Amino acid sequence: MKKTFSIGNTAKITSITQKQLRYWEKTKILNNIQRVVCGERSYRQYSYDQIKLINKIKKYLDIGYTLNASARLAKESAAKSV
Repeated sequence: MKKTFSIGNTAKITSITQKQLRYWEKTKILNNIQRVVCGERSYRQYSYDQIKLINKIKKYLDIGYTLNASARLAKESAAKSV
């Protein structure tokens, strides 16, 4: 079983707020976020690979790219390293 991280832990690790992470999921910047259902609630769980992608997106944002360009470049970079 692979280790996953809650949205709170992911926010701390990546320095991206929980609100931003939810927005990125809503706008399809991040896809396939696993959910754990507990009662009537579900909780986002991020994989190590998703955290690496978030960090790459943040790196591109920090140097001035738009969010969409940052996501595209990070995904292309991740695809090349596979």
